Amino acid sequence: MQYLLLIHSDENAMQSATQEETGSILAAYGAYMQAMADAGVSKGGQRLRPTSTARTVRVQNGKTQVLNGPYAEVKEQLGGYFLIEAPDLDSAISWAARCPGAQYGAIEVRPIWEMSAAQGQEPRYESEAAGVR
Repeated sequence: MQYLLLIHSDENAMQSATQEETGSILAAYGAYMQAMADAGVSKGGQRLRPTSTARTVRVQNGKTQVLNGPYAEVKEQLGGYFLIEAPDLDSAISWAARCPGAQYGAIEVRPIWEMSAAQGQEPRYESEAAGVR
């Protein structure tokens, strides 16, 4: 099953890190990505630019509204993600715990819910789905 590991951290703290601290963090991520590749679980991943570059788009009453920045004012921002293939949720959680970002913020683990032509026949909500774990 595929899982998305969403990396949440305080982008202001990351941006104020010294060059040495940044180098150390990037090296830790490099080792983590290599370990995932070696284990055959990595399906992709990227870091995201700061929230100051974000746009939030809504459509209300047929009109598109574009707001600068993220929608929510939160302490931690979504800074990147990894898409992995893991046999179960426990394994995905184990990979999330090894992510360097877990030391500075939080890693949200979300199972991928694949879209299919038979959408009307699939559970609509997690509570309706059996055996997600």
